[in-house]
Formats: sequence, C-alpha cells, structure tokens
Amino acid sequence: MECRIVERRKLPMSDLILPRMMRAFVSALLLAAAAACAPAPPPAPPTPPAPVIVPGYGPMIDNGYELPAIPARYLVEPNRRLLVRYTGDVPANTIEIDPYAKFLYYVNDDGTAMRYPIAVGREGKSLRGTATIGRKEEWPGWQPTANMLRTEPEVYGAYRGGIPGGLRSPLGARALYLYRGGRDTYYRIHGTNDLQSIGNSGSAGCIRLFNQDVIDLYDRVKIGTKVVIRSEEDSLRLEGPDYSPRGVELPPTIIPPEELLGPEAVAADHKIYEDGTTPADGTGSSAGANG
Repeated sequence: MECRIVERRKLPMSDLILPRMMRAFVSALLLAAAAACAPAPPPAPPTPPAPVIVPGYGPMIDNGYELPAIPARYLVEPNRRLLVRYTGDVPANTIEIDPYAKFLYYVNDDGTAMRYPIAVGREGKSLRGTATIGRKEEWPGWQPTANMLRTEPEVYGAYRGGIPGGLRSPLGARALYLYRGGRDTYYRIHGTNDLQSIGNSGSAGCIRLFNQDVIDLYDRVKIGTKVVIRSEEDSLRLEGPDYSPRGVELPPTIIPPEELLGPEAVAADHKIYEDGTTPADGTGSSAGANG
C-alpha cells in the first residue's frame, strides 16, 4: 500500500483577511438596513425661549420675600418707570397723580421727575384734591373697608377678616397711607399682584403700582409728603391727547377665597429664609384700605 504525504498549502494572509472584511461589510449593510426600517426617534422638544427681563423689573428678594419678575407684556411703553423732564406745576418733593393718563410723578428738585405707571379707581371711586403721606408700611396687611363690604359684598365679603402682610396681600410690597386733615382717608398708594390693572382703571379707589415700582417710590418718599391729584383739564394740557386719557375701565376682579385663604396659598406665602424676624401674628396689618 502506497502512502502519500499530503502537504497542506499555506494560504496567503490576504486570502484570510478579505473574507473577514466581506463578512463585516455585509453585517454593516444588514444593520444599516434594519436601522432604516426602524421608526425614527421623536424630535427633541424645542428649548423654550428665555423670558425677557426688563431692566428694573426683574426678580428680587425683599425682606425675605421672593418677588417674581414683571412679564414684559405688561411693560410696553409707557407702562414702565422712567425719569422724565417734569412739565407740571407742583414743587419738588411732591407726588402728583394723573388719574387720566395713569401716571404718578415724584418730582425732583432738578426739574425732573420719576414717572410710574399706575392703576386708579374705577369711575366714582377715586380720591380728588390733595392729601399727605401720613404713614408708610413695608409688606402691609389688608382688610376691606366697611364701605367696600357694603357696596360690593360679592367681591370682598370672603375677606372681611383681612389678609396679613406677605405675598398674598392685595397691598403688595409697600403702602403709603394718604391722610387729610390729620385723618386717614383709607386711600393708599400701594403695590399689587393684579398686573393687568396697571395703566387702567381697576381699583376700588387706591393707587396701584407694580411692586418693583412701589419699592422704588417708597424709598424716595418721607412722611408728610404732599400728594396732588391732577384735574382732567391739567392732564390733557400736560400729557396731550396721546396719553390723556389712556387705558380702560376694568370690572372688579373676584378672586375665589381658596386662592388667598386656602391651606396651599397660606403655606406658599412665606419668606425664603427663616431667621426669626417675621412675626407669627401678621404684624403690619392695615385695617381698612380701598385696595
């Protein structure tokens, strides 16, 4: 029997590598085909645009309370604080209120004035003539007057017990109390959370400002400062028909009691730090204010 020795032929390296490359290529094609058949992932949600912060009206911390920024849609000119050349008739260090053009001026001694946009009382509910600042309060509480409860019980009846000073208070971050002949008129110049009312007639008689504005005004005003209410004739003469009159009369805002008196509202109305400086009994309450 003849035995043969068969010599195994050694394959070139290229013959070994190429089939492996082909298999990898085919696998890649199969994976690509499978991926093409799979549903496309949902697009990423668009990034919301950053809110526009108007200088002077951004978020702030005041006495431990965190005030939000005033949205830019409420600050369209002329609804923002502005240093202007004063063209009115009252002396320096006086507050002049124009209920027709919806401006409050604090008159400086250099011929300028700081002008603030305001909300005023609905027809028949506004202060007239002159008054003086008899009192000042930071973060005042609020309580409806007897007249408010009698004439609009559907608006104010649920709040006859009042609301302590804080973020829920309708008087906002500051209040200047208007006196006449040494007696409280129950009219106030104060902050507000009712942003849409600024530039309009929407209050029960008080003068409202954005909280950022009333804080600025409060720091300028001293006890005894005179307050003058412009006449309609003077408003038209000084502001012109473009601004006098401006705004609309808004109906009373009826707020469900749970939004201000409910447990969630009470829990949310607190300072952002606890240092023992906030009276637990709501000190700073303002008995009687027209709002």
